[in-house]
Amino acid sequence: MSATADHAEERTNPAARLGFQPGQVVQEIGYDEDAEQELREAIEEIIGGDLVDEDYDDEADAVVLWFRDEDGDLTDALVDATTLVDDGALVLLLTPKTGRDGYVEPSDINEAAQTAGLSSTKSINAGKDWTGTRLVTPKAAKTKR
Repeated sequence: MSATADHAEERTNPAARLGFQPGQVVQEIGYDEDAEQELREAIEEIIGGDLVDEDYDDEADAVVLWFRDEDGDLTDALVDATTLVDDGALVLLLTPKTGRDGYVEPSDINEAAQTAGLSSTKSINAGKDWTGTRLVTPKAAKTKR
């Protein structure tokens, strides 16, 4: 694929803009009927396979976390989401947009992310009803073995 085609795909496929890569194992947590199907399909298209569910117990390259205000404690959800990912992995937190049922305040997202040890890199429009916050896990210092 040419560089021009890569850039065109990044503009048309939100999953490409978020940094998902072919061959990645992406774990999906918090899926429900209200999830943005178009985004899910776009991620699967980029990675070349299905998203794995929250029962997946091996290491994942990235996590997609659908979270609504009534889902419990966001910090706990973020900590749980990072237990089986590599250092520096992407955690895409998806929350309902302003005015939608389950809306989560941006200040609550920032506080929970910091408490969970994650860094926020950007927010995106993830569909008609969802906003995505791209979070990354810290990269651990390399240790010699």
